[in-house]
Amino acid sequence: MTETTTATNTFSPTAVLAPHDATEPSIPIWLTPDTEPLPRGDGLDSTAKRWLEATRFTSAARKQAIVPGPGGIIGGVVFGLGNGAAGDPSGPSELLIGQLASSLPAGLYHLADETPHPALAAIAWGLGAYRFRRYKSTPSDVAPPRLKLPRGLDYRAIVDQVGAVWKGRDLINTPASDLAPEDLEQAAVQLARTHGASIETTVGDELLAKGFRMIHAVGRASPRAPRLIDLRWRKPGGAKDAPTLTLVGKGITFDTGGLDLKPASAMLLMKKDMGGAAAALTLAELIMSGGLDVRLRLLIAAAENSVSGDAFRPGDVLLSRAGKTVEIGNTDAEGRLVLADALSLADEESPETTLVFATLTGAARTALGPDLPAFFCNDDTFAANLVAEAAAVGDPVWRMPFWPGYERHLESEVADMNNVYESPFAGAITAALFLKRFVKNTRRFAHFDLYGWRPAPRPLGPKGGEPQTARAIFSLLCKELSA
Repeated sequence: MTETTTATNTFSPTAVLAPHDATEPSIPIWLTPDTEPLPRGDGLDSTAKRWLEATRFTSAARKQAIVPGPGGIIGGVVFGLGNGAAGDPSGPSELLIGQLASSLPAGLYHLADETPHPALAAIAWGLGAYRFRRYKSTPSDVAPPRLKLPRGLDYRAIVDQVGAVWKGRDLINTPASDLAPEDLEQAAVQLARTHGASIETTVGDELLAKGFRMIHAVGRASPRAPRLIDLRWRKPGGAKDAPTLTLVGKGITFDTGGLDLKPASAMLLMKKDMGGAAAALTLAELIMSGGLDVRLRLLIAAAENSVSGDAFRPGDVLLSRAGKTVEIGNTDAEGRLVLADALSLADEESPETTLVFATLTGAARTALGPDLPAFFCNDDTFAANLVAEAAAVGDPVWRMPFWPGYERHLESEVADMNNVYESPFAGAITAALFLKRFVKNTRRFAHFDLYGWRPAPRPLGPKGGEPQTARAIFSLLCKELSA
């Protein structure tokens, strides 16, 4: 494992979220939709209302105003919701509250108005408060604002959900100098220790002996050994016949492109090529801390796609764990190779649901942009429910098809299949079809093609890593299991 002498993040979700029974005085936040130009809260006195009128406050979305109180202290905050979130982010307007966590002065605040989605408001605040400060040489001397949770919320559950996302963001934001395959393994080991899960790792040449030749081929050029991480958990006292759920994450800790070398500009964000593993780890932590009654398995194929005399080459033919041969049309399409071996292992147990997460194709970004992950699914009901739930929690997704007409794009003259198609068209679909070939026995299968990065600050977080889809899937699983 690599080491660094720099500082770590200086605060946690408990530093920005307070339980409802916190006794210290708190500052009210009034929410104003378009239909109400001034707050409806009774606590806003005439002086404050005149202040808002004099400063020409409007209830436009994300507009905020601090109103003075007696003696020059902050009397409250007025925050405009406009006509809803309007796609920034998608979902209920309470998600916009995350903006306040990064813009208000230090102090304890509370929502003066009842909201339809108080838990979402609290989570939005926690997500908006995140900062990655590991490499700052001095700790921040600015205390973050804190939100006192609305009455009736489970403080521990909210903190756990926010904390899981923060950890996923930390992993993606950490540069490859301090996040090698071994460090991904250590993150999984810590998760297993926290929640009483079992874990087994297959490292280096052991991968060859166990049939994970494609994971080995992708990672063998790096001095940092590739590995397959295999974690298992079930709820203590849970049902013996609880549904089986397997999560598979792409853990390419840095991607040079291999011998099909990326240009320098395309390597600048390749520390995030393990964003799929981060999303899978985040979802696994949400499931375990939330006590969902499932038999959970988490598989992470971790490697660094480097260049050396031992690097795998264009034109090589690799034997997959599934027994199918793959011609290498491009070494920069390595993620689907490591995932194929991990999916083959997952499929041998015929899980009821298999979900795979990967920063897989630029084609998905070209089609949908960075904010909207593409997903492919063989279950129409699950897909429709997920799209709706994702919008409701501000973690959006967009379904794309396993279009069988493009299976021909994977044909090879010398092997069972090629890992790429020479045309630039339908790259995300072709990659999804490649992965689907290694899933035969699972009943419900979905593949998530993520960007894993927020390119600009938004209410739910600053610029940087984001374990996309984890919150949406967790929310849907909670509803499925409680039905």
